[in-house]
Amino acid sequence: MTTRPAGFTMMSMLFLLVVLAALGATLASLSQRQQLGSAGELAAAKAYQAAMAGLEWRSFQVLPGGSQPACFATKSFTLPDQLSDFSVTVACTRTPSSGTATDGDQALVFYEIVATACNISAGGSCPNSATREPAYAERQLTRVVSK
Repeated sequence: MTTRPAGFTMMSMLFLLVVLAALGATLASLSQRQQLGSAGELAAAKAYQAAMAGLEWRSFQVLPGGSQPACFATKSFTLPDQLSDFSVTVACTRTPSSGTATDGDQALVFYEIVATACNISAGGSCPNSATREPAYAERQLTRVVSK
């Protein structure tokens, strides 16, 4: 009389269950990483657009016909609508600090505008060097305008 080993089916089912659970955990981890990567790319694109908005706003103030005096102190503000989770800090430096530089017979003044946008501001301004949030996104853009 031949006897079959008892529990062989149970051991193969247990092995199959462990393999499927490991596969499911791996797929869940991969999906989460891909989701975080996509969210990070979206935040980086929004940070770029927010910094560009800050540059455009400040350039309008500096160029002829602007409503504000040429280079005022650093200003921080938040943006509306789709960029409402971003703060922008805009700084302006005038070269030369007074008077004008000459290029041949033309008098020139240069303004360096630096716009920094971030989604987790420190006290309402960017950049925030203290944050360790994985969702933190920051972008800094610079433009030189002559007048």
